[in-house]
Amino acid sequence: MTHKLDEIDRAILRSLQIDAAQSVDDISAKVHLSRNACWRRIKAMEQAGVIIGRVALIDPAKVGAPLTAMVLIRTNAHDAKWMAEFQTTLRSLPEVVGAYRMTGDLDYVLRVRVADVPAYDNFYKRLTSRISVSDISASFVMEEIKDTTAVPL
Repeated sequence: MTHKLDEIDRAILRSLQIDAAQSVDDISAKVHLSRNACWRRIKAMEQAGVIIGRVALIDPAKVGAPLTAMVLIRTNAHDAKWMAEFQTTLRSLPEVVGAYRMTGDLDYVLRVRVADVPAYDNFYKRLTSRISVSDISASFVMEEIKDTTAVPL
């Protein structure tokens, strides 16, 4: 089922992406819609899977995970069993905040949040003890220029 978005739906989504904790009254005022009509649109987008959840965004530095590592992985194993084990392993490691299967020279890129380089080394050892890879390297983020959860609408 595809949910056709109109400009009001997009305005509601933009507002929710900025602050999902705001009231329906606040959103409806911003998009110039009645409270009930706004609520119905939000519920319809939730039921259609357009809105898949609402979360609190946390400052990583304030909770002990200020360092981001981009982990680059190449593997010679591309069979279903290895891929299932790899996915299970990644899901079990809380430091992995993003995992992407890639085209081109790399097979996977992981976005990892840790406290510092020794914490990354601990993560690296746990990861490589559970899965085999042909090559793994990491680059550490020096400065976050843009990091958003907002989807362009």
